[in-house]
Amino acid sequence: MKTMGEPFSPADGVWEVDAAQLRSRLLLGSASFASAQIMRASIVASGAEIVTVGIQRIQQGSEADSFVPTLRETVRAVGARLLPNTAGCTDARSAVNAAMMARELFDTHWIKLEVIGDRGSLQPDPVELVEAARTLVREGFVVWPYCTDDVVSCKRLLDAGCSVLMPWGAPIGSGQGLLNPFALQYLRRSLPQAVLIIDAGIGAPSHAAHAMELGFDAVLLCSAVSRARDPVEMAGAFAAAVRAGRSAWRAGVMPRSDHAVPSTPVGH
Repeated sequence: MKTMGEPFSPADGVWEVDAAQLRSRLLLGSASFASAQIMRASIVASGAEIVTVGIQRIQQGSEADSFVPTLRETVRAVGARLLPNTAGCTDARSAVNAAMMARELFDTHWIKLEVIGDRGSLQPDPVELVEAARTLVREGFVVWPYCTDDVVSCKRLLDAGCSVLMPWGAPIGSGQGLLNPFALQYLRRSLPQAVLIIDAGIGAPSHAAHAMELGFDAVLLCSAVSRARDPVEMAGAFAAAVRAGRSAWRAGVMPRSDHAVPSTPVGH
């Protein structure tokens, strides 16, 4: 334990995936920004070292010739890494195909695996997700699955060889924060050695701080920044919140009590 006033060393904040050492615990999506300039400025303000990009967004549009080089240059310029995702896929086969295309297009074996089972909530399909994860791990991918907070499903994904788990806080784009803190706390306690990143549902910096206070390793968000009135300032606010939440977790957040506990002794 560090004494009061003793600074934390840089190593305290480092986390690792696939032998890559990372300092920022805020991951940022690249969708919905008004311009490439705002996207780049927001990435810089966030300090993010990992930026996600949807492969189906490129497949279904005419953006590959312009967007992909712009995104590559932006990410390279800020010293970050791309994490392609299979957003929009609804079965294991389509997700695996999208991942293969992403590896060719972006020259990375990292993939954020999304297999959606319900279009209303955008909840992942746990069966198809595990099947796709097993296939991709065999094919040499480092798989980052978007999943629920169900501990059984998460254990199956780890058994399949996933390097990271990305449980949701709330449905994608809902901005509701952590809807089930109890389940997330239980997941964190049950998988103490796993890299766990809260993905989806984060709408405000306070939500991100809450996730970090629970001991999660990082937070991924997109719409909360890209759709803000001032995306660049919001990106900076999230960066500060993530750092504060992580520091609070290391310091030890006081437990909740069902009754008042005086900080100064009260006379009888």
